[in-house]
Amino acid sequence: MRVLVVTAVAAERDAVAAAAAPCDEPCDETALPGGYALRRAEGAPVALDVLAAGVGPAAAAAGTATALTAAALAAAPYDLVVSAGIGGGFAASGAALGSVVVADAIVAADLGAETPDGFAPVTELGFGTVAHRPDPALVAAVAAAAGAASGTVVTVSTVTGSAARAAELAQRHPGVLAEAMEGFGVAEAAAAHGVPVLEIRTVSNAVGPRDRAAWRIGPALTALTGAFRTLPGALTAATGPAPAPAPAPEPAPDLHHP
Repeated sequence: MRVLVVTAVAAERDAVAAAAAPCDEPCDETALPGGYALRRAEGAPVALDVLAAGVGPAAAAAGTATALTAAALAAAPYDLVVSAGIGGGFAASGAALGSVVVADAIVAADLGAETPDGFAPVTELGFGTVAHRPDPALVAAVAAAAGAASGTVVTVSTVTGSAARAAELAQRHPGVLAEAMEGFGVAEAAAAHGVPVLEIRTVSNAVGPRDRAAWRIGPALTALTGAFRTLPGALTAATGPAPAPAPAPEPAPDLHHP
């Protein structure tokens, strides 16, 4: 099984890659068009390619689409795309610092329009989509293996910095667990290529007023490594073992000799 993992920044990429093979020496990297570099962690039963695509949904979508296109052209398509990294947690929903969240809905929280009656998602304007829903069985298996909560993860282009904004998001998305900046972009690219998607986040800070002294980025990155150590087993349990290679064909009989 081949999995593309897309993060925003190198620190997140390195935390994911460390789950498979810590890089004491230069890691195996493959160059992609556009200056992207895939960090490869090959191995059975799951091979991970990890890409730091940049911050925000547009950069995430562009990087993901580039990697998926390159894989398709090489006749080695991916079986799954995972948006991964650290993010803000909604404490009222139980997303504590250092905890792991697996998205059962990947939602674009600010794609739409402001109206006199409040925010209107783009779907209410008659076009587009604002949510991608990963396979529930896959979400359940990955969350159980990682000891994670599952729920809505919202994608924003502007990180929440006030209690009022946090409350608005929680009201519009009941039970929302986490906020990040890339998941929806990754999911859009995956959907365009017909590849399943997941989003895995670890909580580095509370959504609301920005208090850098309270951020716990290091523990969140450590938790990200731990979550990805459980991923191969969860994927194998959810999808079954990889099929055995077909046996080699029997040689054709030699009809020219008795």
